[in-house]
Amino acid sequence: MGYIAAPFAGNVPLFDLLAADERGFSIPIQVKAINGPSWQYRADTFVKIKHVHKSQYFLGKTLLPNPDLICIYVFLHKDAQPDEFFIFRLRELQDLTVKNYFPNGRSRVRPKNSTSTHCAVCPKEIESFRDNWGLIRKSFEERRA
Repeated sequence: MGYIAAPFAGNVPLFDLLAADERGFSIPIQVKAINGPSWQYRADTFVKIKHVHKSQYFLGKTLLPNPDLICIYVFLHKDAQPDEFFIFRLRELQDLTVKNYFPNGRSRVRPKNSTSTHCAVCPKEIESFRDNWGLIRKSFEERRA
């Protein structure tokens, strides 16, 4: 695509690499890879949750430090099948989390651990973002404006 990507040796909590264009403008990118069925994370990263007895209640979305952060989720295949790439903005994962974690819109009951906020996203749930490489180009174009 004509960009230069630089990873970091240490832990940078919000992103894994910087991609730069020929002008030296850069965008942060978060990369997550799996070779199993889903990417695992905590819903309370994206959603404000109130715990009451065994129920969890939706109080709204959390404020993301960078909602436009580019995320690349990689599904690494163990066989000869090509790896799959899903490219989207962090706010789109937040929207999906709200929809999936609170499917009835306002509350849920966790069957085993009522305080757990564990959730996951499968490749089929983010299929619309498959090979969405144009989002990276679009992000650099937005930096020009």
